[in-house]
Amino acid sequence: MARIILDHALLKESLERLKCAGKIIVFTNGCFDLLHVGHIRYLRGAKALGDILVVALNNDASTLRLKGTGRPLTPQAERLEIIAALEMVDFVTLFETDTVGPLLTLLKPHIHAKGTDYTEDTVPEREIVKGYGGRVVIVGDPKNHASSKLIESIRDTAS
Repeated sequence: MARIILDHALLKESLERLKCAGKIIVFTNGCFDLLHVGHIRYLRGAKALGDILVVALNNDASTLRLKGTGRPLTPQAERLEIIAALEMVDFVTLFETDTVGPLLTLLKPHIHAKGTDYTEDTVPEREIVKGYGGRVVIVGDPKNHASSKLIESIRDTAS
């Protein structure tokens, strides 16, 4: 089971030790509000890029700002626990900002992995990652799975 580290300074210390040991750190982020197969494929693809996978989850407030009323469906404590239980994940943390840029600046992972709804040129944090010498990599299957669509389908079925 992955370690959940909410203190970003402590997470940075842990990752620095792993970097000194020669480990490649891969970082990814998202809301992960309603876990689906697209998330699993994305996280597996991210893990395949290195040795250690860090997943940063949008906290409840930032998920609400990004996804709108009624979201998140799953509270952040439960989302942390679910993501931490996945075999490919090594560390999980929360972030409260609308972009993960400040956390990337602090942690400086070797690789910032994003899903196929982006290209390397459209990742919002790409300049931050390039600035400290990291790489942006796109992983996962085509974006044809979405929590929003699952929620819509469930609501239609329940009506």
